[in-house]
Amino acid sequence: MLVKEGSIVLPYCGADPVLCKRLEEVGCAAVMPLGAPIGTNQGLKTQDFLRIIIEQSRVPVVVDAGIGAPSHAAQAMEMGADAVLVNTAMAVARDPIQVAQAFKLAVEAGRLGYLAGLGKVSQTAQATSPLAGFLG
Repeated sequence: MLVKEGSIVLPYCGADPVLCKRLEEVGCAAVMPLGAPIGTNQGLKTQDFLRIIIEQSRVPVVVDAGIGAPSHAAQAMEMGADAVLVNTAMAVARDPIQVAQAFKLAVEAGRLGYLAGLGKVSQTAQATSPLAGFLG
């Protein structure tokens, strides 16, 4: 209804891939799935679902809620999120300005890592030295 009336809708929602796809289909300008319960600073507890949402989305994905440390923000950006929304971590910090600077650097580093094409995570050891056969 809001989209049909001309509003730009940026819904905060659970990290549900089906729900996020439906929100996209009805015209939301972005989706904002939670990383963890709001205000908890727990990080990306919904990481597996966030990966699916990011991979399937055709609108910007802004990871919201639960981001309590710069490393959490970097992780979301490394996964390919378009942005993160950070509130509680800065609001409760002893030095909010310094924390904001740390988050800025983390977001930039995470985005650069994503754009660089980080290697895939493997559950088993993999030969990684390209010259191993050459040296033999």
